[in-house]
Amino acid sequence: MLLLKMASSVVEEKLLENAGSRQVSLPISRVKLIMKSSPDVSSINQDALFLTAKATELFVQYLASYSYKKGTGKEKKTLIYSDLAKAAEESEQFQFLSDILPQKILASEYLALLEEAQTDGGESD
Repeated sequence: MLLLKMASSVVEEKLLENAGSRQVSLPISRVKLIMKSSPDVSSINQDALFLTAKATELFVQYLASYSYKKGTGKEKKTLIYSDLAKAAEESEQFQFLSDILPQKILASEYLALLEEAQTDGGESD
């Protein structure tokens, strides 16, 4: 809820700054397609579409800047996947992304974990 309020106030500020221009970086048609994919949505107001696109854009910017500041790619001036995954795992405000941005593991590590799970499962029978 806090994140929603924060995003709402930031969007409101940005809207006031850009009152005349309705510029967003995300393709509006894609945002509309994603919104319409929900069975609860029948029609979408243009203002709601714009606000959703702008809020999404600002959220992605915030996530990227937060991950960059807290991440290890700072030395190379890059943002890497592991920085995003670390932010999702360690930050309470991005916890809802932990399933979408899991920490990467090597295939050999995954196979070892899978094999261990199978042997543990076999022993309990």
